[in-house]
Amino acid sequence: MDKEMRHKEFTIPFSGLKLGKHHFDFQIDQSFFDAFQYEEFNDAQVRVDLVLEKMSTMMEAHITAEGWVNVDCDLTSEPYDQPIAAELNLVIKFGEEFNNEDDEVLVLPHGEHQFNIAQYVYEMLVLAVPGKRVHPGVADGTLDSEALRKLKELEPKEVRENQDQTDPRWDALKQLLTDKK
Repeated sequence: MDKEMRHKEFTIPFSGLKLGKHHFDFQIDQSFFDAFQYEEFNDAQVRVDLVLEKMSTMMEAHITAEGWVNVDCDLTSEPYDQPIAAELNLVIKFGEEFNNEDDEVLVLPHGEHQFNIAQYVYEMLVLAVPGKRVHPGVADGTLDSEALRKLKELEPKEVRENQDQTDPRWDALKQLLTDKK
């Protein structure tokens, strides 16, 4: 079964729509990413809104998404919910043959009456997740994990001892600034 068939709920039938704006809403959970065989997320809850503006010779789709995906922290491997938000504008034109090579322009063959946005939504959401995934508890110091304790234990001794000390070379440079005043 190909991706188009698995995500038929993301197929937008535009041939019967009047000119103007039309709204579509989608709820995405982990099964959406499983169908793409994407295993980076443990769970997901994302709301996707599509505003399709149909014009006489083309269409414009404005897709927005907001929600969270559960990912593993890159430092501790602890799972956490990563908030995500994303936006994509897509121009849909008509031409001789199907072409989706451009990220922002979709060309449909003349006579086509529907298109599927699943691949665009998938790529938009995967790219919305930060490249470095850090559990919020690591940043604010509230996460207690075995991995963090081990990292602290293996930290070079001089780093721990010198964290509050400043480099004397910087102190000399700072003195130059205060002498100017």
